[in-house]
Amino acid sequence: MDAGAEAQAKAQAAATPAQALNAVGHPLENGRGTPERYDKQENRGTPEQSIKRQRRNKPSLSCEACTTKKTKCDRGRPICLACLKRRTDCQYSELADLIEESHRALGIETPRKKPKGSTAAAPPIVIKRQDSGKPNEWRRTSRSSTGSSPLLLSNVPYSHPTASNVFKAEHPFSNYWTHQGGLPEVIGVLPSKEQADILIAKYFDAVDPVYPMIHRQSFQKDYDHFWSLSFPKRNEVKGDLIALIFVMLAMGTQFVSLPSLDGKEQTAEFYVSGSHQALRMSSYLSKPTMRTIQAMVLITYFLMNDNHASDAWAFAGVLIRQAYAMGLNRDPSTITPTLGGFDKQQRRKVWQAVLLQDTFFTVILNLPPTATHTDVKVEDLIDCEIDGAANGASADEATDVCFIRSMWTLANLVQETLCSPRSLSLPIASSPSDRAHIINRFHRIYTSFPQPFRTFTESSICELAGRSKRLARQTLFLTSNYFHCLMLVCADENEDLGVDVKGTLEAAHEAINSFFMLHALFEEEARVWYHFQHRAFSEAHVIAELVKNRADGSVMDPMYMRAKTDVVRMIGILQLKSETDIVAKTRVSVLSNYLDMSSGTVNLSTGAR
Repeated sequence: MDAGAEAQAKAQAAATPAQALNAVGHPLENGRGTPERYDKQENRGTPEQSIKRQRRNKPSLSCEACTTKKTKCDRGRPICLACLKRRTDCQYSELADLIEESHRALGIETPRKKPKGSTAAAPPIVIKRQDSGKPNEWRRTSRSSTGSSPLLLSNVPYSHPTASNVFKAEHPFSNYWTHQGGLPEVIGVLPSKEQADILIAKYFDAVDPVYPMIHRQSFQKDYDHFWSLSFPKRNEVKGDLIALIFVMLAMGTQFVSLPSLDGKEQTAEFYVSGSHQALRMSSYLSKPTMRTIQAMVLITYFLMNDNHASDAWAFAGVLIRQAYAMGLNRDPSTITPTLGGFDKQQRRKVWQAVLLQDTFFTVILNLPPTATHTDVKVEDLIDCEIDGAANGASADEATDVCFIRSMWTLANLVQETLCSPRSLSLPIASSPSDRAHIINRFHRIYTSFPQPFRTFTESSICELAGRSKRLARQTLFLTSNYFHCLMLVCADENEDLGVDVKGTLEAAHEAINSFFMLHALFEEEARVWYHFQHRAFSEAHVIAELVKNRADGSVMDPMYMRAKTDVVRMIGILQLKSETDIVAKTRVSVLSNYLDMSSGTVNLSTGAR
């Protein structure tokens, strides 16, 4: 076996929970890739008792065809995906319709199920519109790109309608943990050190460059010390470290390449469930620590990548409160003057991670920002405070500080100019001069970025990736965030101000092109990052709307031709995952409706003409 094949085999093994024994010596895996409760193994009882326990008395919410054929039904209205695949009539019982209507009236999401393999052969799903021009009630509308401008309306779901497995009250994960197991029960399901090392390395390779809030040398020291302990001694380690390790394993799993997508998602969700349980065992709501905050930040990003933005938003609210309670929003020199330079630096880095997450999440969801009360200054984050000899400062630290300060400065401006007005459906700018002033402020910030972060061409990014993949990732993320926010400023319109078409198309092109470059250089990562994917779709949506409404004489305008090419290219990327991802499939349908495909001059599979 060559080195590449051996590395891939290890990565696949690392992303699967280990077959091992937990703290009381029971098997951890049931043969299907998911850990099995030892108390369930001991109390299975006789076959007759098992059948009796499996019998249910609640009414079926599935359609009559799926109930008769005993197939899984996603309970979609007006027709479920299974009936779409079979091309059969989809009818629900009166009781099922009554329950659906009552849930809808109360604002409760009816539990949905996704039939395995049903999306691959199903006909394209078209969003049916009523006379009002709004999507039918059975499909939830998006709040992720709705703003004061009609150009920013979207009818694509921003989140799965069901709750994440991490917070569900039923199988598979929330009922895995017992009351008596405590932290040893969580530690008992860790993978082997060899497998964990692979996933932790993947975390620092793919996640840490764009969210550098964990000091790698300090973490590695604690991580190695944990594995060096005997099994009884490991159970005495603080829960916040275990929580941080588990969520880093989960995010590492999200970014590894595996043949089974379902197994990968299930394993990653189980690791996050372990992280959440470790937080609970460490009383994270009443005794927050720096590691607690770091773990919560990563859990929020995991939930977003897992397409559960609603859960992420709610969990982030607790995170903000805990960060405030710890005083991370305050200047460390004021609130913790006795701390050393390194510890002050870490407090600033963790606070900026909280602030950045809150700011750009609110941009996506159009909800009010909450990390707004702070006296921590960007300019105080300087690398000279790091005691390199004592704490092993990495060679990337100086570059990371420049990246953090650039993102932090941008976030402060975005909170002030975009987040608050958009969350209240207010105009971003009230007049042409007001818009020009805001745009000038964005331009001044851009020119303040260090040179590597503002020299953006395809050739320069490829050359940069050859020298430093870490720096290339940082440049792409910063570029995407900057030009996406600039696009929102230019696309905003109200009674007194129209759309700046040229400015919008130019900013949207630069923003979406950064996603194309991420997809070209780091394809697996581009498929995982929720923020990047959603911004790119929003940019393509705005571009498509402007192309659709262009003047008749501008068909051959190079600016509009480039814009249409951007939309077609985005459709091609979305189609790569549309057979397994219903959100991607719906987005393809939405974008395709804006373009004239009847002439056959565009190949959606490749984007070629």
